[in-house]
Amino acid sequence: MAMHLPAIITLFSLLLFFAILIYVGYARTKYGVKAPATTGNDNFERIFRVQMNTMENLVLFLPALWLFSHYVSPLWAGLVGVVWLVGRVDYALSYARSAAARSRGYALSALAFLVLAVGAVIGVVLRIMAGL
Repeated sequence: MAMHLPAIITLFSLLLFFAILIYVGYARTKYGVKAPATTGNDNFERIFRVQMNTMENLVLFLPALWLFSHYVSPLWAGLVGVVWLVGRVDYALSYARSAAARSRGYALSALAFLVLAVGAVIGVVLRIMAGL
């Protein structure tokens, strides 16, 4: 039962990424950027960067979420995961409007990742030291 919250956060993270993928496809049509091109229109390029940056962050976030869940607390992992999700949504919406506006969402999601990663490291080390 305790692992449901991290599982829900994982699913919402994947749904967010899927929504961003769909938005990139829409933006290709809207701004006339034909595949495989990824440049040519500033509006499209920002939306494409949202996709790439979110994918890069998912690779870091998901393992940290699950390691923190296992070694520290599934409840706290899920709650910090909510912060990460809010940050990524803010990042995506803000960056799509203006590159200068992306900082708040990026900082929020980066902070959430750091909490999960550092917490997971501490949790693993403490378990090793306890002989578990």
